[in-house]
Amino acid sequence: MASPLPKLRKLCLSQDGVSEKLSHGAPAWFAKGRMFASFADDHHGDGRVALWCKADHDAQHALVDGDPERYFVPPYVGPSGWIGVRLEDDRVDWGAVAVCVETAWKMVTAPRVRKR
Repeated sequence: MASPLPKLRKLCLSQDGVSEKLSHGAPAWFAKGRMFASFADDHHGDGRVALWCKADHDAQHALVDGDPERYFVPPYVGPSGWIGVRLEDDRVDWGAVAVCVETAWKMVTAPRVRKR
């Protein structure tokens, strides 16, 4: 199977105002100075090729509980609600990946509401 990185890169960079840089040795995508997605290729030997992206806790639970073969809670960022999306086989649902990327991008680009 060919690397999913070029396709993932295209999805991430198609969002407005996105830049790519290495973060912790892996490609990551930023908007407004905040990371919203990263690529993980066998991170610390976990055997997964995946997208890690920003999400809220409700979405994280719904996706992971609903399809644990495809979605997982990534280390480090998972407690903040991020999700992992497996990309290592030819059955990747790129439509679902695109939704995850766009949702994550919106989370970092939406105007912030200040708490009082």
